Parts: sequence; structure tokens; C-alpha cells
Amino acid sequence: MISAGDFRNGITIEMDNNIYQIIEFQHVKPGKGAAFVRTKLKNIINGGVTEKTFRPTEKFPQARIERIDMQYLYSDADLYYFMNVENYEQIALNNETVGETLKFVKENEMVKVCSHNNNVFAIEPPLFVELEVTDTEPGFKGDTAQGATKPATVETGAVVYVPLFVETGDKLKIDTRSGEYLSRV
Repeated sequence: MISAGDFRNGITIEMDNNIYQIIEFQHVKPGKGAAFVRTKLKNIINGGVTEKTFRPTEKFPQARIERIDMQYLYSDADLYYFMNVENYEQIALNNETVGETLKFVKENEMVKVCSHNNNVFAIEPPLFVELEVTDTEPGFKGDTAQGATKPATVETGAVVYVPLFVETGDKLKIDTRSGEYLSRV
């Protein structure tokens, strides 16, 4: 159990049959009345963010989130298959659980599978990936307005906006959190 007075950023708690991660917290001691803790909580299952205040003495069970390294094997229709590289167990996850998280991940790459009480709720791709450009329009001389970009399709099928000098066949370093081009490799 963790009391609201001990809240810190990143802590996960169980409340109202949901699991919340504390994004922001603030201990408030008004001139009159009792102190309280103002928080921003993110529901880690559906992604919703709520603001809530607590008395510092309120207690909540701390949620244990497991992050297991697994290898993304392949997708078949709307199922995605992952393998634990330590014990070779395989799991299949549906499209709702995976969502857009695998749009920059190639087959056989490592991801983190997040679960609570053996219920998988999210996939965390690597922070940075290196992918090859499979299709992009050529950049033309004189078409160099400041910060000009063009769409490029990478080998996973995702579209990234890149500078005009990037060509088909180039390897790119991409930030998976924002989907931004970082550099050529």
C-alpha cells in the first residue's frame, strides 16, 4: 500500500478497478483547512488522463507492471505473435492491444510487452529504429525552402516526413515515440 503523501511521478496504483500511473503530483498546504495532494493520473489501459485530489493519508495498492522483453515474430490477419526469448513461450495479441505501436517495428525485433496480473495491455517498441526507405519522390534542386520535407515510405509501410535529400534505399534513424526522422545511417 502506498499513501497519497508518498506519490511520485511514474508510480502505478490500483484505484476503482483500474490501473493509473501518476504523471504529475503536487502537495498543497492551504492557509486554512487540511493539506491535500493534487494529481494527474493516466489510465494505462485506455490512455485517458484525469485530475484528482487526495487526502495525504489515503492509501492505495501499488500496481506491479511487468515489462518482458519479447521478440515480434509476425502478424497473421489481425493477430500479432510474440515470443519470450528466455523460455520460447509464444503469445498472440489482437489488433486492439497492439494498435499503432508496431508501425516502425520489423519482424524479429525486440519489444517490451507490458502486463498487469498476466493481462497484456501495451507494447513498447524500441525508442529508436533504423529502417530503409522503400519509396519517396526525388527532391529537386531549387526546391529547398527552409525546412522542406517530403513523405517517405519505410520498409514497415509507415510514412515518415524526411528532408528533400533523402532518397529511396537510404537507411534512416527514426524516433518511434513521435514518428520523426532523426538522421540517415
